Amino acid sequence: MLFPDYSQTGLVYHVISLNDLAKVKTHGISYDDKATYQEKYKDYHVFVNRYRPKKIPDWVDRTRAVFASMNFREDHAFHSHSMLLAFSIDPSRCWVANENRANQLYEPFILHSVEGFYDARDYLEGPGRDLIKEYWDTSLSFTDNLSIRRDRTKGYDAEVLVFHDIKPEDIQYIAIVSDHRIMTVDTWRKTFCSGKE
Repeated sequence: MLFPDYSQTGLVYHVISLNDLAKVKTHGISYDDKATYQEKYKDYHVFVNRYRPKKIPDWVDRTRAVFASMNFREDHAFHSHSMLLAFSIDPSRCWVANENRANQLYEPFILHSVEGFYDARDYLEGPGRDLIKEYWDTSLSFTDNLSIRRDRTKGYDAEVLVFHDIKPEDIQYIAIVSDHRIMTVDTWRKTFCSGKE
């Protein structure tokens, strides 16, 4: 793993566009505070929620979650022009699920209504439903995961669904990602700034 385990740090991780950094530093993070929420993700969250089984508590609603990660593999490919953050959470207000299952459906969901890709509907209604079922069936509360540690299972890429706002004072700024390199914030400042705030 890229970072020490949650049991040592009490932190989860989140990636933002550098364009959102000023707002995050001032206001923190909420589930719907980025333009990409409406443009890229809300309809997809509604789709995945549609198959949520009754055993999952009603408060576990993807349309109202801040998405974070338990950790990253050392070879994780981060998006360019972004910043890696860490923050503390209220474990009782979080849920853990396998992001690998959800991510396999995102492209078919986006493309199923685009000419030339209509057949993706068949995938969504067939194998896609099975993936969503597995996504929900292998999900669990954050606190239960700390006992079971499903996030350490091979092939389980644990995304943390955080159901509360993140205050600015609870956020740590870890690294800036460009096309060519990842630098800690201190290294970035030494490279591009005079060192004065």
